[in-house]
Amino acid sequence: MDLELKDRVAIVTGGGMGIGKDVARFLAEEGCDVVICARTMSVLEATAAEISEATGRRVLPLFCDTNSDDAVNAMVEKTIEAFGRVDILVNGAAAPSGVVRNSIEFAGADELLGDMNTKVIGYFRCAKAVTPHMKKAGFGRIINITSPISKFGMPGQGNYAASKAGQVAFGASLAKETARRKITVNCVSPGFIATDLISDLSAERVEMYLNLVPMRRFGEVEEVAQAVLFLASREASYITGTVLEVTGGL
Repeated sequence: MDLELKDRVAIVTGGGMGIGKDVARFLAEEGCDVVICARTMSVLEATAAEISEATGRRVLPLFCDTNSDDAVNAMVEKTIEAFGRVDILVNGAAAPSGVVRNSIEFAGADELLGDMNTKVIGYFRCAKAVTPHMKKAGFGRIINITSPISKFGMPGQGNYAASKAGQVAFGASLAKETARRKITVNCVSPGFIATDLISDLSAERVEMYLNLVPMRRFGEVEEVAQAVLFLASREASYITGTVLEVTGGL
């Protein structure tokens, strides 16, 4: 199947490790030039070198704090300077502290604000910065990485769930706004994926989460990356405003 991604230009925020790294690698393997963004340049540079050597595509590492309008605008400007275009945005940046678990009695409004700023407003900033370039080109793919917690919640994770639900609502609204300009906006919702986040949990909690998954296994980062690849491709040109779940049946 020809996904028609050769010579496209993709930005992957949170692209230095984990799911973002695999998304960047898969896009490069399909012929994309890729910009990977995060806060830690040493990780980004190592990832960029690794993917570029393996695929022969240009992979540009750029520092970007998605909590800053100036940083996001500069990142997109540097992408345009380097490649002349931006066709695909994968919004995958996460808070550096990971998921903060606190019951409502102990949770602070600052935790909710932090999650909303990174996961909703940060995604908004990136989408706002690339949309004019996509409209001008008459093509665009915006893919937000969200979570099934946006639907069913989780004890002690109200702030995280709220931010993830915000991503879905934002994506659905933007999809309607940009559809006539041939820009699609979708979400990929990974469930329990075998990343460092899982490996850092206690054996008891791992078993508890595993029992929640009908397929009785955790997903692989490659499976999430394949879903992103599909939504970025020509095969998904009539799909917008939706959520593709990669959850093993959650």
